[in-house]
Amino acid sequence: MFSRLVLRAAPAALRSLPPPLGLGVLHATRLLHTTRQYLAPLPPLPEKGGEVRYGLIPEEFFQFLYPKTGVTGPYMLGTGLLLYLLSKEIYVINHETVAAACILSVIIYGIKKYGSDVAAFADKLNEEKVAKALAVKNEAIKDLETAIEQEKKEQWRVEGCSYLFDAKRNNVAMLLETNYRERLLTVYNEVKKRLDYQVAMQNLKRQKEQDHMIQWVEKNVVQSITPQQQKESIAKCILDLKALSKTAQAAV
Repeated sequence: MFSRLVLRAAPAALRSLPPPLGLGVLHATRLLHTTRQYLAPLPPLPEKGGEVRYGLIPEEFFQFLYPKTGVTGPYMLGTGLLLYLLSKEIYVINHETVAAACILSVIIYGIKKYGSDVAAFADKLNEEKVAKALAVKNEAIKDLETAIEQEKKEQWRVEGCSYLFDAKRNNVAMLLETNYRERLLTVYNEVKKRLDYQVAMQNLKRQKEQDHMIQWVEKNVVQSITPQQQKESIAKCILDLKALSKTAQAAV
């Protein structure tokens, strides 16, 4: 009776509860939440399932009830719940129950008989998939590392372009300076040639004037000498030669 009274009073108690938060309030609370949890790293997925009892009930359920009910608490809870369902005819045993028991027995037998082989085959397929995924991942990582190295090399080349451009500017400046010096040398040589020509012309003119003056002086001197002066000068020369010969004989 007490259980039926509880079941009848439950809807009224639920109706008396305050209404839950609306969507607007929930949305507002989400707007006030400033953290960005979607950027947090995801926890790794477990490779194997957790421990279970009787092939269905997780071990965490028993660990949760042990501090409150003791070791026999989960079993008493399950037994009491089953007896409650049967005594209140919430669950009625019929032919479907027998069929379900037979099917469950077959399933349990199949799991016990072929479960290890199926698990090994599934693990093998999983390992093959993981190996393929890892191969694709490693290849992608290798490609990305290669791309990063190429990018670093290109950045290094871009940094070296400034030095290359400076060297080219210096080469262009040196070429311009060389051309300027060559043109200055050409101008110097041309001016020197012209000046040398003028100096040569002046020297030639001076030499010609000197030659002409010498010839004119000689000519006038020769013309000014008379035949008598030539005879006297020849006689004087002969006397000088005789005096010199006597002096040389006396010295010997």
